[in-house]
Amino acid sequence: MEETEESNANKKCNTKTRSFRGRTNPQKHQFQNQLLQYSNQFGICNQNQYHRYYPALLPLPPPIPLQLALAPPLPLNHGFRSKTCLQKPSCRLNNPPLAASSETQVPNVTISPEGFTKKTSTPLQREHGRKFAGARTEQALVAAKRPDSGGVEGPAISLLANHFLVQFDSSQRIFQYNVEISPNPSKEFARKIKQKLVEDHRAVLSGAIPAYDGRKNLYSAVEFQNDKLEFYISLPISSSKSTMSYGELDHSQEKHQQLKLFRINVKLVSKFDGKALSSYLNKEGEDWVPLPQDYLQALDVVLRESPIEKCIPVGRSLYSSSMGGTKEIGGGAIGMRGFFQSLRPTQQGLALNVDFSVTAFHESIGVIPYLQKRLEFLRDLPQRKTRGLTCDERKEVEKALKNIRIFVCHRETVQRYRVYGLTEEATENLWFADRDGKNLRLLTYFKDHYNYDIQFRNLPCLQISRSKPCYLPMELCKICEGQKFLGKLSDDQTARILKMGCQRPKERKAIIDGVMQSPVGPTSGIQGREFKLHVCREMTRLNGRVLQPPKLKLGDGGHTRDLIPSRHDRQWNLLDSHVFEGTRIERWALISFGGTPDQKSNIPKFINQLSQRCEQLGIFLNRNTIVSPQFEPTQVLNNVSLLESKLKRIQRAASNNLQLLICIMERKHRGYADLKRIAETSVGVVTQCCLYQNLVKLSSQFLANLAIKINAKVGGCTVALYNSLPSQIPRLLQSDDPVIFMGADVTHPHPLDDVSPSVAAVVGSMNWPAANKYASRMRSQTHRQEIIQDLGAMVGELLDDFYQEVDKLPKRIIFFRDGVSETQFYKVLKEELQAIKGACSRFPGYKPLITFAVVQKRHHTRLFPFKIDTSFIQNQFQDENIPPGTVVDTVITHPREFDFYLCSHWGVKGTSRPTHYHVLWDENQFTSDELQKLVYNLCYTYAKCTKPVSLVPPAYYAHLAAYRGRLYLERSESAAYSRTTSTFSRAAPPKALPLPKLSEKVKNLMFYC
Repeated sequence: MEETEESNANKKCNTKTRSFRGRTNPQKHQFQNQLLQYSNQFGICNQNQYHRYYPALLPLPPPIPLQLALAPPLPLNHGFRSKTCLQKPSCRLNNPPLAASSETQVPNVTISPEGFTKKTSTPLQREHGRKFAGARTEQALVAAKRPDSGGVEGPAISLLANHFLVQFDSSQRIFQYNVEISPNPSKEFARKIKQKLVEDHRAVLSGAIPAYDGRKNLYSAVEFQNDKLEFYISLPISSSKSTMSYGELDHSQEKHQQLKLFRINVKLVSKFDGKALSSYLNKEGEDWVPLPQDYLQALDVVLRESPIEKCIPVGRSLYSSSMGGTKEIGGGAIGMRGFFQSLRPTQQGLALNVDFSVTAFHESIGVIPYLQKRLEFLRDLPQRKTRGLTCDERKEVEKALKNIRIFVCHRETVQRYRVYGLTEEATENLWFADRDGKNLRLLTYFKDHYNYDIQFRNLPCLQISRSKPCYLPMELCKICEGQKFLGKLSDDQTARILKMGCQRPKERKAIIDGVMQSPVGPTSGIQGREFKLHVCREMTRLNGRVLQPPKLKLGDGGHTRDLIPSRHDRQWNLLDSHVFEGTRIERWALISFGGTPDQKSNIPKFINQLSQRCEQLGIFLNRNTIVSPQFEPTQVLNNVSLLESKLKRIQRAASNNLQLLICIMERKHRGYADLKRIAETSVGVVTQCCLYQNLVKLSSQFLANLAIKINAKVGGCTVALYNSLPSQIPRLLQSDDPVIFMGADVTHPHPLDDVSPSVAAVVGSMNWPAANKYASRMRSQTHRQEIIQDLGAMVGELLDDFYQEVDKLPKRIIFFRDGVSETQFYKVLKEELQAIKGACSRFPGYKPLITFAVVQKRHHTRLFPFKIDTSFIQNQFQDENIPPGTVVDTVITHPREFDFYLCSHWGVKGTSRPTHYHVLWDENQFTSDELQKLVYNLCYTYAKCTKPVSLVPPAYYAHLAAYRGRLYLERSESAAYSRTTSTFSRAAPPKALPLPKLSEKVKNLMFYC
């Protein structure tokens, strides 16, 4: 439940109390009836003209006393007068009433804008760009300013971007009002209240059609008649008593919908125009001036106002069945199409980013058929109505249904309930007390009141209250529609969702263009005209550039050979080449889990062919394992201690010098996590897992992929740049001044997981100038903490390792940070940059030049070829993706800061998503061309494939390492938290369970690949 401002404990005000005499219950009923009469007739009371009472039956939150005024009837043409008081408060109320008295002096209320806000102190000038300022920070940082007007390398390519230009009148003032509704409704119902308010009181609102964010903020293009207004709105809602236990229900209550009274306080808190935003977009004024978030946020709410009334909002996206219907994806879930929209400041001005979106929702069906689809062990439930649930099954059912909203179908009501859990007892054993205190059996109650015989008597009931016993039989409940599926999607569900969202560029562009013309799209409402906005319905045309691929260096029987990836997808093959640096694997072993006798008989053939393929690639893999292949049943993966003893026995047989352990599994198994953790922390060996099903054909491609992964894990490398980085960027980089490339990422637990730690990982390159081998460090940290808490220690360890390998500390640190949203830029830069500098200060006199860039893949900018360009062979088809190397750093990028979009890969399926690189700090002073070339060339050095990847490798490896850390916790944390999960909440997450320490034998290898 959202917290209203009046409920804050420490509010300051000047107050004179009033006395109330002779308040008897009959009089309270009289006041209530009069209040409903007046509020329904006029809808608004001037709070300076009435006294306040405590009516007993007004449906407001009981813990907080409500003071209401009983005003005389007001004439229809009555003028409303109210003033905003700005005097300094002189006293503090620990428990203020919901409605202040007429003498209350209301302090200014300021809604804090998102993002960065300007400090009141004089900005400090720094040499690296624009000022980041936070409202409570002592020292401000400067974000890197774009060093030039953009890069120039590479031929131009005509593109379209899914950004739609928004023209606004900078002189148009916007009035921001704070809205407080009591009792506190859901966002959906709050919008209904706002709609009713606008319909009934246009004159008081000066004829405005305001935009509302569903919470606290109301934006109007014209000023209301008064700065402070108080309204009373009655809307039909089912009786609150229907949520009580069944003893309190009867037929008159079921069919009666009570008019519920809501009090709405509207208070002016800010006035602003668009001149500051216009100046910012036009690059006028000082560089340090922050983006004016207030006006931008207001316009964003305005443009969402119409779509949100017709669609289901989920985050920044909106979903509607009118965009192609829904599709079952199995497991009680459906996929629904929708669109994403967000207002962004760009070099061309304000732009609306609109993209196609797909997500999963719970299917709106009965709870029993839902469980049939969701849980495998309940597939035959209708045929076995007398079955009950075991303890483990009950936990699975509760996990599947918890927090889902449902409604009942045995009576007429619009009431919706939230499932908080299941009853401990089966339905047939449940009793409850009616109003008179008489105990009733639930089965008997439904038979007597509804003439219904409960069928699934041995199943538990749904518990629909946090604190008191409120039961609903499962078979009488249905899932409400429009609820996002929060459970973890299965592999099959994920595949179906991805297929729904996988459109080729031509199709995706047509869908986005359709959204801009549709009756549910961002241009469908009248709010644009109200606020003098014009949204262009054509995509933005711009020119990008296509960077040329680098020359690569491969092995050739002890020699090197060069290769330029010339295919349209920039992929190369190793048919006639060796990997650049092949390793010798003398001591290795193989262990099998499960498998049929026929599958096991293929193992010798697999070993022989893998050894041959490795030899063809310049990798030596001994044809003889150190011990004979070990064959174990799949059940060993369920027993952690037994699995550990098996692996340690193999290590001892190899004299504790095992280089590699290949593990073949019958199927995917949860024990994979334990296997990796034990091998890499306790045993000290690199593992490579594969499935028996892939050993049937043993294709050359499969064997080659396996070989290059193994080679990378045990210390080799697949490819290197023929022209070293110093030769490509001679102005900044020198061979005798080493550079370290670092990547960092944080992975968080599943959205429904309230206790598991987050896992942070940092990787660093360990060789120069090749920069293609990366060591990793991982740490668990506070639940959902985005800032890397132990970054300084991890960076320090990696610098130590770099010194051991290169005999020098790096002169420059290029740091790529993944997984950061724009609203977190300032905080991440402030805290993590300081942590990096702190790690460097451990070395006397060591002050490397640092570049800190955020890498974003989860954005919604898409680029489409504008027309066929015969200079690119891959664009012979209009439906093709943009070519690898496409870079955009104008028009749709930030108006002042150093960012660019780079599509470094070839999109095989769907529409390519370029990666967004945003430089927050740059002491190395890269030019646009230099940094873009550096990042693009690094994308060719990824160890696991023979093509450029979509993400710069340091960030890619950090993501893999963080995922590996999550695997380490997967089984161990479940045991640690299983007994205490119910006692934790998001407000007080448990202390993070530390990750097990990596073995010294593997910690500097790329075991996480």
